[in-house]
Amino acid sequence: MSITVNGENVDVGSHTSVGDVVAGLGLPDRGIAVAVDGTVVPRGRWAQHTMTDGAVVEIVTAVQGG
Repeated sequence: MSITVNGENVDVGSHTSVGDVVAGLGLPDRGIAVAVDGTVVPRGRWAQHTMTDGAVVEIVTAVQGG
């Protein structure tokens, strides 16, 4: 199955969760936000929210600035 993560095509398994995608990219589970198809997925739902073929995932990190 193919999804798009931050503009890059990524092949994933059929039962891949948001948490799996985040872990597979080596990202921390804090300080980031994940949206799937334009809807933010709360961190507490990452394990339950599974990808669908063609899903568009946007992952953003919090950056401190001044």
